[in-house]
Amino acid sequence: MFSRYCFRALGVMCLVLPIAGCTNTQVNSISVAPTAQTLAVTQTVQLTATGTVAHGSHPSSTENITDQVTWTSSTPAVATVNSAGLVTAVSPGTASVSASLPGLTTANATITVTGAGGTTTGATLASLAIIPGTQSVASPSQTSQFLAIGTTSTGATEDLTSQVMWSSSNAQVATISTGGLATGVGAGTTTITAIFSNSNSTVVTATATFTVIGGTSEQVTALSITPEAQSISASGQTAQFIALGTSGSTGLQEDVTSSSSLQWTSSIPSIASISNSGMVTGLSAGVSSITALWTNTNGSVVSATATVTVTATAAPEPLLSLTIIPSGITVGNLQDTGNFLAIGTFSDVPYVRDLTNTVNWLSSVPNVFPVSTNSGGNEGATGGIVTAYGNGSGVIIAEATSTDGTIETATATFSCPLVIPTATTAGSCFGGSQANSLLATLTVYNEGLNATNWLVTAPSATGTPDVLHCGPGWAGDGKTGGSVCTATYPIPPAVGVGTKVVLTAPAQAGVAFGGWSSNCTPVLPINAAGPNSCTITLGNVAPTGTPDVSTGNSNVTVGAIFN
Repeated sequence: MFSRYCFRALGVMCLVLPIAGCTNTQVNSISVAPTAQTLAVTQTVQLTATGTVAHGSHPSSTENITDQVTWTSSTPAVATVNSAGLVTAVSPGTASVSASLPGLTTANATITVTGAGGTTTGATLASLAIIPGTQSVASPSQTSQFLAIGTTSTGATEDLTSQVMWSSSNAQVATISTGGLATGVGAGTTTITAIFSNSNSTVVTATATFTVIGGTSEQVTALSITPEAQSISASGQTAQFIALGTSGSTGLQEDVTSSSSLQWTSSIPSIASISNSGMVTGLSAGVSSITALWTNTNGSVVSATATVTVTATAAPEPLLSLTIIPSGITVGNLQDTGNFLAIGTFSDVPYVRDLTNTVNWLSSVPNVFPVSTNSGGNEGATGGIVTAYGNGSGVIIAEATSTDGTIETATATFSCPLVIPTATTAGSCFGGSQANSLLATLTVYNEGLNATNWLVTAPSATGTPDVLHCGPGWAGDGKTGGSVCTATYPIPPAVGVGTKVVLTAPAQAGVAFGGWSSNCTPVLPINAAGPNSCTITLGNVAPTGTPDVSTGNSNVTVGAIFN
């Protein structure tokens, strides 16, 4: 016992030299475990140093001397090691990590770093669990830590808390950090999800629940119905209204269309009826007011109204076919997005129509490549947006129900190929390749006096012409364009590269075009003969160093002037 006490109290001196009170007690050799380890970039592993201690004529013993040895890495650019023996993978390659004491032979561990994702053992992750499965806090602002524990194909378990993608299903109840720390926001329960992507493109998920017991439930202070007006046939044609509730303290919007706290009513049910899910059905010719009434938990009430016009005309002709353009999109970084458009062909004019915001979008791998469905959003490509949360490829499906009850579908492919970065190639879709996903909203309006036949058009984010069409001069899809129109476009994150959008004011009889507002550079000359156009760059900085428009998530306003 005396020798062991001296070993711990006197540290390294007692380990390597016989001294008074510690006669014949010293460390004879060092070993490191594990002796070899394969890591992906950013992953870590804890090394342990063990010393074999001699006690004179007594049998030798072993001691954990991890915190007493000197740790070094032969190639810090590949893997670093701290004073406690924790190794962090930096870049692909091989490094030797050493543990040493003065006067003794150094012990080594070989660290191999790959660029691929995966677990710290290099094995495929078979399952994922969140520990604990249920947590609660008494009030907002309190926090709780979740852990993500993975089980590999070899049966080993690993702490993947810092490697999974965390999310909360309801940010009004709680948020969660990249390290699994949940913070209460308002009373309620939310689902916490952890997602891990293996190097072979498979995805493993796990869920837990987080409850905030005290505090005030988030109250809806404003309600809106989208769209504000619809026209349907009295032959039983249906249309969908969407109710969006805005929370007072956070300003967050949530789809509350089918919530039990929302009540839908029609002012004249004999003209149009409406279901609890906001689906309106035309019954007879006339106009009815649709009201959405939301009752908060504190008893306060907010409401919104919309109008449905029911005509005696027959319902639109059936949809003949559906096409997705482009047929395939390939991205290079995790969390990159791509936008598909759905184009329908009908048996009646207009024969070709943009259905991007009205079809139902599906993904064959929704956990890896989720796709958005947006009913009644802005003009332009706001539905059909796919995000890459892993590598590989998937099938994107657009599904539309025709007025005769038949269902038309179309497919396209979305890919994020895994390419491991090397000294000469940048690689793609590997762990750590995430790029900021920026969006800009372009708004077009008329600041002149013409209110009858002016027109401005612009292509979609994928280059499809005339997806954005603003002004009463538009009649290409059987309806008139509005006086203010918006469309959302993705912005590349690299400096000097922006999303360019060409706005065009086509030549029209009796329309005198006065020009563009100051933040849109016109193509000269500007005259009534047209077409007149301008090009704007959404986000980032132009190569000249002069900002074209705003950067980041922004609303870009461009005025079209008509005399």
